[in-house]
Amino acid sequence: MERSTIETFAMVSVAAAGVAWGIFWIPLRALDDAGFVGAWAVVVFYVLPALLLLPIIFLRRRQILDGGWPLQVAGILAGVALVCYAGALIFTEVVRATLFFYLTPIWSTLLAWLVLREPVTMPRWATIGLGLLGLLIIVRADTEISGGLSAGDWMGIAGGLIWAAAAVVMKSDQDGNGIDFTLSYFAWGSVASLLLLIVPLEGTGPMPDWETMRSVLLWMVPVALLLVIPPAFAIMWGATVLSPGLIAILFMTEISAAAITAALWAGEPFGLRELSGVILISAAGIFEPVLNWHRNRP
Repeated sequence: MERSTIETFAMVSVAAAGVAWGIFWIPLRALDDAGFVGAWAVVVFYVLPALLLLPIIFLRRRQILDGGWPLQVAGILAGVALVCYAGALIFTEVVRATLFFYLTPIWSTLLAWLVLREPVTMPRWATIGLGLLGLLIIVRADTEISGGLSAGDWMGIAGGLIWAAAAVVMKSDQDGNGIDFTLSYFAWGSVASLLLLIVPLEGTGPMPDWETMRSVLLWMVPVALLLVIPPAFAIMWGATVLSPGLIAILFMTEISAAAITAALWAGEPFGLRELSGVILISAAGIFEPVLNWHRNRP
């Protein structure tokens, strides 16, 4: 398969993964209603997929060991980054968590330039600008962002910075592959989520009882198999193919998907403002793929 075709498929996969993760608010809200309060909801989203993936981890134990430190470092960084983002969504306002985390395209582009020597083109800056403008419009940054930084805000900022480093590590590992990066991500993400339980953050409730856990597993297992693991693989594989900055831009489809589905199923506002933001983010997502297609057209 030609390189350009692989890159196009990777772009579509990452954008689709963003859409899938854009409806995470639904199971997150359901977990909260069921009694998994605060950091316990984050634990479920990491420990359960890790347990479901244990057979694959066992089958690929030799490849995982051969991956060495680059594989483990990538897994640690990716796991910590997205646990921070999930925590930010819980411990601060969703608007603030989203805004602070999705400064990631800037961090990823600059870090890839410094470490991987990837050129920063004008089309890339234009793409980042479109995406961030769409984000600012959707989260109503002109009216709803105020006050100092809370612990959740810092988690959003840290998540974006650490994810940028994770994407650079995955892109620079020539021997890495999406399967092993995904397995490492869930393993180390589980560790990070459990460590989050011991952080003294207001809002985390007591450990749910066994009956609550059993009732939640009945619907969380299919959610993990369909909505958590496949998108994670798409992103980790995409990170081995695409520029870290482009990965971050494409993943902003999460914001559009969350805005649309929250309007449809949670009655949240969706008017001209939100539509404009979705259009700008969508334009950012397709700008470089369309440009690449035009350049490679015979």
